[in-house]
Amino acid sequence: MSKQSAHAPRTARPASLKMLAEYLGLSPSTISFVLNDAPGRSIPEATRQRVKAAAAKFNYQPSMIARTLQGKRMQTIGVLLPELGEGYHSQVLSGVGDLLMREGFFYFTVHHRHKKELVSTYPELLRSRGVDGILAIDTHLPEDALLPLPTVLVAGHTELSGVTNVILNHERAAELALRHLHQLGHRKIAFMQGQPFSSDSDTRWAATMHVARELGLAVSDDLTIHLEKDSHSPEISYPGIRHLIQSRRPFTAVLCFNDVSAMGTIRALHEGGLRVPTDVSVLGFDDIQSAQYQVPSLTTIRQPLQKMGSTAARMLLKKLADEVTPELIRVDPELIIRESTARASKPSKKRADAAN
Repeated sequence: MSKQSAHAPRTARPASLKMLAEYLGLSPSTISFVLNDAPGRSIPEATRQRVKAAAAKFNYQPSMIARTLQGKRMQTIGVLLPELGEGYHSQVLSGVGDLLMREGFFYFTVHHRHKKELVSTYPELLRSRGVDGILAIDTHLPEDALLPLPTVLVAGHTELSGVTNVILNHERAAELALRHLHQLGHRKIAFMQGQPFSSDSDTRWAATMHVARELGLAVSDDLTIHLEKDSHSPEISYPGIRHLIQSRRPFTAVLCFNDVSAMGTIRALHEGGLRVPTDVSVLGFDDIQSAQYQVPSLTTIRQPLQKMGSTAARMLLKKLADEVTPELIRVDPELIIRESTARASKPSKKRADAAN
C-alpha cells in the first residue's frame, strides 16, 4: 500500500489544507503556494501537478476568509436594491447576474426598502464580508457618501467621485411620451409623480415638466397625482385615480410613473366605468415583462433594463481591473406603442356618470 493511500483523508468531512499536507507528505505552505499560484516560489512542476490532482480528488475548497486576509479577490459582488420582486429591479438584476455569471463572479443581494440607515451602513458591511465591489440599483446615496469599495450605480442620480452611474436619458423619455400623447390630440393630461424616495422621481419629473412647457401642455395641480406609498404593486396609483375620477375634472390621458402604476390606473378607470383607451389613454414607463400581456396591452416607454444591468456589471469589473471608466453612461429609451393609447375623445356624459 502506498504512502498516499495509507494516509488518504476521509471524505466524510471537507478536506483541509492540513489533511492534504499529510496525504501528500508536503508542508501546508507548499500546498497553499501551489493552489494560490503564489509568485516567486520555485516548486517543481511534478509537485504542482500532484497538489492540484489531490485537491481535485478530494474537492478541496480554499478558505475565502484566508483569501481575504491575503488581499486576494473573492470574485464576489454585493448588490444593493430597494426590494426583491418582479418588475424594474428584477430585470436590472437579471442583466447584472447574467454578465457576472459569464465572467465567473458570484454575487449576493441586500435590500434596504429605501431606509437611509441601511443604505449608509450596507457598503461597509459588504466590505467586511469580503465582496470585491458594490453595484447599487435605484439606491439614493448621499453626496457625502464614503464608499469603501469600487462602486457602480444604476439610476443613482448622485454625483460621487470615482463612481460610475448608468442612467436613462429621461429628457428623451419625456419627449417620446408627451409627443405621442400630444400627436393623438391629448391636451388634458393627468400627470403622475413618483415616490420621493425613488432615485428616478425628481429627474423624471423635471424632464417631464420641461417637455410639457415646450409643447404648451398645461400641468394642473388638480390633474397631478403624487405617489407616496412604499410599494411596487398596482395599488400605488389606484386611490389617486379614483379620487381624480370623483373630482369630475376632465382628462383624456394619464402619464404614469411606471408600468405597475399604469396597471393600477387601468383598474381604477375600469371600476369607474371608463374604457381604456376609448375614454382615457394610459401610458406607462419601464416596459416590464408583463406590460404586453395586460388587457389592454400597455403603451409604454421602454427602459433597456437588462442592458443597463449588464452595462453596470461590466463597468464594475473594469474598475476591479483598474481600468478607466466614465462617471456617467446615459442609455436611450424607446416608445413602445400598444393598445392603451388612442386619439383623444371628448369628455362625455358617461364620464360624469362615472364620477358618481
